[in-house]
This record gives sequence, structure tokens and C-alpha cells, in this order.
Amino acid sequence: MAEGPEQESGPGSGPARSSLRAVGWARSLPASSGVRTAREWTRGHLATLGWTRTAPDLVDSVLLTVSELVTNAHVHAHSAAQLILVWDEECLHVTVHDTSPHLPEQRRPDDEAQGGRGMLLVDALADTWQAQRCPRGKDVIACFRPPSGATVG
Repeated sequence: MAEGPEQESGPGSGPARSSLRAVGWARSLPASSGVRTAREWTRGHLATLGWTRTAPDLVDSVLLTVSELVTNAHVHAHSAAQLILVWDEECLHVTVHDTSPHLPEQRRPDDEAQGGRGMLLVDALADTWQAQRCPRGKDVIACFRPPSGATVG
């Protein structure tokens, strides 16, 4: 459960000298860990971006999405979740990786159903989202753009 090192890239940080600055964080969440751990960890990183102060509604949307995606990894994939946050100055990319190759589906839940609304919520909350298979499972990635008045940092 150790957090990975913060990684930054930008002018002067590599041979390509990219003008893109990005910061990212990663955390492994075993199936035995609660979703609350994922939300608290994410909230802490959103605070470093200043969003808890400048975009609290966006923070709520990101946290609900994290809850849904990590729950899906634990419950449906029966897998640990790898939670990755990357801010590239335009979009916060929230990625959850699990070991199942089965991509999530947006379903129309029965009004009586206890579940089945997770990806509908992600679709409503995120600016965009996608799921893709990878060699050891899948990644579900949601993108969040801050409102024009929100500052970062």
C-alpha cells in the first residue's frame, strides 16, 4: 500500500523538453481495503491541486467516480485496484486498473435492482470516460476538467 513517487515532467526535465507539465500519483488498493481509503487518498491529492477550495463540486464528482470504479474492481473483477491520478494541466485523468479483461457496461438498471448504476454515474459525472483492455486486465479512465474559475496549485 505504499504510494508511488510523485512524478513530474516539464521543461528541462527530459531530452524531449516537452512543454506539457504533468503530475501523477498511484496507489494500490487490495480488495480487502475499503473504498473510503481510496476516497481519502484522492481527496488529499485534489487538495494539493487547490480543488477542494476552488471546485468543491468537481471534487465530489471525482470522489464519487473513484468510489464507483474501485468498487467495480473489488466486487465485479474480484481484484485489487490500482488507482492512478494524472493532472496534465487540462484534465485530471482518474484511472482504475483491475485484473479482469471484461470491460464495464452501461446498463439500464431495473428500478428494483440494488446495483447496476455505477457506470451511468461515471458517465454523468466525468467529462469523458473510456475502458480499454491491457495485457493484465483493463483500465477504466475518467477525465475531469476543472471549471474555468478553478485555480490549480
